[in-house]
Amino acid sequence: MAEPILSDEQTLVAFTPTDEITQEIESTLQSHPEAVALRANPEFKEARPHLKIPETLRPRSLTAGTLAGPNKIVVPPYVFSESGGKSLVSLMYLGSDICGHPGIVHGGLLATLLDEGLARCCFPALPNKIGVTANLNIDYRAPAMADQYVALRAETVKVEGRKAWVEGRIETLPTDGKDPVVLVEAKALFIEPKQAAALSQLYRGANE
Repeated sequence: MAEPILSDEQTLVAFTPTDEITQEIESTLQSHPEAVALRANPEFKEARPHLKIPETLRPRSLTAGTLAGPNKIVVPPYVFSESGGKSLVSLMYLGSDICGHPGIVHGGLLATLLDEGLARCCFPALPNKIGVTANLNIDYRAPAMADQYVALRAETVKVEGRKAWVEGRIETLPTDGKDPVVLVEAKALFIEPKQAAALSQLYRGANE
């Protein structure tokens, strides 16, 4: 029997920290002023998309499985999506075991997070709510230090038929009231494949 796909609401209570460090990170993200403000905005829907992937399939997922867990992407990101695929904010914590240079998060990981986040932002604006990356341009602005909270912000800037253009960035998510620092910026083009109607049935649970 296939595992049921959790609703957005169910994903918000589906994660249980297994140690004190993870619990502290979970609590900080859940109660951060940015999360509180977005949660109060009726234009945004909150979910933890990684938890929509059935548990038996998560080990085969790069960000929800291979790169998830202690000292990596420590807890499933909190994702706030604006209606109609207009914009998205994803709050997460990046640990110490996903570095390129010692103490600095691998640039390839940041690219992966942007690819996934920008795609998730625009998919609801496409006819069948699914697409593939056609182009991704990245500019690295500052070193992304490990063991810190970050926010991924994305905005769909144009949609034409099966094409969507998205811009975004990853920046620090200060917990002490300081101004955020932009770490990396990106622009991307996503195209809905011609067989999207069939693909959307496969991915609907993870992308809605």
